[in-house]
Amino acid sequence: MSDFPFPPLLQGVQYLVENGLLEWRAESVAEFLYKEEGLNKTAIGNFLGEREEMHLKILKAFVGLHEFSDLNLVQALRQFLWSFRLPGEAQKIDRMMEAFAARYCGCNPGVFQSTDTCYILSFAIIMLNTSLHNPNVKDKPTLQRFVSMNRGINNGEDLPTELLTKLYTSIRSEPFKIPEDDGNDLTLTFFNPDREGWLLKIGGRVKTWKRRWFILTDSCLYYFEYTTDKDPIGIIPLENLCVRALQDSSKPFCLELYNHKGQKIKACKTENKGRVVQGKHQSYKLSAASAEERDDWIDAIRPFKSDVIVSI
Repeated sequence: MSDFPFPPLLQGVQYLVENGLLEWRAESVAEFLYKEEGLNKTAIGNFLGEREEMHLKILKAFVGLHEFSDLNLVQALRQFLWSFRLPGEAQKIDRMMEAFAARYCGCNPGVFQSTDTCYILSFAIIMLNTSLHNPNVKDKPTLQRFVSMNRGINNGEDLPTELLTKLYTSIRSEPFKIPEDDGNDLTLTFFNPDREGWLLKIGGRVKTWKRRWFILTDSCLYYFEYTTDKDPIGIIPLENLCVRALQDSSKPFCLELYNHKGQKIKACKTENKGRVVQGKHQSYKLSAASAEERDDWIDAIRPFKSDVIVSI
């Protein structure tokens, strides 16, 4: 057997490749996943979301097989999300939505000022779908709230209200169809965390310490204002980050998350009545209640790192 990095549910692909029935090229594998009938769509989603270079190429080729020209964003998302089942891991979803946004903007130049706008709005639509159609969500978002949440996401400008109204109405009238709904979705993310607890977090623009409830799961740190909150106010993907103990004059028992390449950390947070924005942190500084608790958090975070971990 060769060393192709296949998940267990797609070992059939490995068999086809090894026996010369399928080329191990991104375009060939993507076309097989897109057109072959009878494949498990949950397995396809997990396969496309992997971070290895070949999987990323296959994902790009797979998204490229979709034609989104002259479709509004909800119509394009309906088509895209029916071709596989969105995985539950936040980092996989992130990679897939980035690829989707790039393809949509390529098919519809001029609709958005940047792919980041399309990316953020796509996430907002998926969240809207859950909020409107999940019976456990009692406080259903109104059109006005949806419009308010998405103010300024078009490179600092507002998207046309007519566009947001059309997207909202489409989702309210008909939820996304989810293939093979086996319960493996993001709503289960917080049920079995690797670690959870209170930490102090220093702000980005306003440098004040605030108490937040942190949950570590699926290679991400989620933080909430209260333990009873269902939706996080921030998400920090841990991929490509490092963690270390940190001496800070303002707080004891600190730890820091940072990118060793000095790049801005790719994260999301909510502000201004729920509007989703990209974080602007170069690093995240957190403070625990004791040295033991700080070290426990570092040990819990460490297995999720793909880069060298530095401790000082």
